[in-house]
Amino acid sequence: MSTYLINHLRIPGGIPNDEGLDYLERVDATLRPYGGTWLANGEPTVVEGAWPGLVVLLEFPDRAAARNWYDSPEYQEILPLRTRNAISDLVLIDGVPADYTVAGFARQVRASVAGASHTDD
Repeated sequence: MSTYLINHLRIPGGIPNDEGLDYLERVDATLRPYGGTWLANGEPTVVEGAWPGLVVLLEFPDRAAARNWYDSPEYQEILPLRTRNAISDLVLIDGVPADYTVAGFARQVRASVAGASHTDD
């Protein structure tokens, strides 16, 4: 199951500096060995709430590949180029099965709650 990396990215001044550009020029090479692919990169249209900055969305084959990329010596070498020059909130999230529905999730929660209330009797 795919794992996605979401980066809520804010670049002070809105334009990457030289170190930020160095990071951008080098990051692709660190992704390839781990199956990382770019799905989105840019300014979102905010329809609720606030989202100052950009969205970066990457896909990896699974969570292990995503963690192995992030922890790799190659990525760790360039990571400070990003962290010194941008503000990021980075999360990993697994995809859902092909048959997933949020209504099905709600049914599972209701069944769990109902089961828990019966054991409390």
